[in-house]
Amino acid sequence: MTIRTRLAEAAMPGAVQAQAPTDFPPIRRGALHTLQMNLGYLCNIACTHCHVEAGPKRTELMDRATMDVALDFMRAQGIRCLDVTGGSPEMNPHFRDFMREARALGVHLMDRCNPTIIEEPGYEWVPGFLADHRVEVIASLPCYTADNVDAQRGKGVFEASIAALIKLNALGYGHPDSGLTLNLVYNPAGASLPPPQAPLEADYKRFLFDEFGIVFDNLFTIANMPIKRFARTLWREGRMDQYMTLLRGAHSPDNLDGVMCRGLISVDWQGYVYDCDFNQMLDLPLGGGSRVHLSALRDTDFEQRSIAVDDHCFGCTAGQGSSCGGALS
Repeated sequence: MTIRTRLAEAAMPGAVQAQAPTDFPPIRRGALHTLQMNLGYLCNIACTHCHVEAGPKRTELMDRATMDVALDFMRAQGIRCLDVTGGSPEMNPHFRDFMREARALGVHLMDRCNPTIIEEPGYEWVPGFLADHRVEVIASLPCYTADNVDAQRGKGVFEASIAALIKLNALGYGHPDSGLTLNLVYNPAGASLPPPQAPLEADYKRFLFDEFGIVFDNLFTIANMPIKRFARTLWREGRMDQYMTLLRGAHSPDNLDGVMCRGLISVDWQGYVYDCDFNQMLDLPLGGGSRVHLSALRDTDFEQRSIAVDDHCFGCTAGQGSSCGGALS
């Protein structure tokens, strides 16, 4: 594990910062098709695995001016997909206006939704709004049993998540031919790789339908990244080196062509740009250069540009691979 990542994640007091080179393979971006935007770190829950360290006490929220920059960028670049995340992106007060205006540009909308937000007072509008604007929902449900979900995300989260998914189903989400896509996200409870995605998806579908009548489209399995809140847990338990050894040993070069950073850029709540959401959390700017704002990149040709990498990138290429769209192989 590189010195940079150790310091960024462990926040080792008094340590001297130095950069050791990673042996992760160099990669370059292909055609840019997706703008992923973190609308802020405010969330109604605080999960143990959250690489953003989102929670109810966070105050960072993207302002409207930054969203206007993004809309102009999408027009200029011909962006096909807007992928919003957080925190709970719906808690940003400009969420609805931003999504409406992006939809008017003909952009496909994706909402990385913490489904419990639907059960929060004042957010009853969320399911109807998402359905009206044909937003693809990617909902976190790290297990299909209550004990495991609540241990990772907080007491009562499983029950609230199930109630929210039932409401989304009632509007057509997850049903064939509805045009309303509902994908779920699984991540391991600890320092292990996700199991094979296809059989786990079958287990999810069988259990959730038999127990609750819930249907959905796809299950995405995503590895826990050794950064921020999860990294501190690994350091506290003395398992960081073990986990990095696992990721490095399971690296598959075949996954390099499909990693998410090849087709997207990630924008933080202030409008600064990174190669992916994970680099954003490590403050590793676009291409490994100086920090740059989205407003300065309107007419940039991104294809074949170098992507900043470090040892945490092994989390995306280990085993079956892991991306915003689930397993890569």
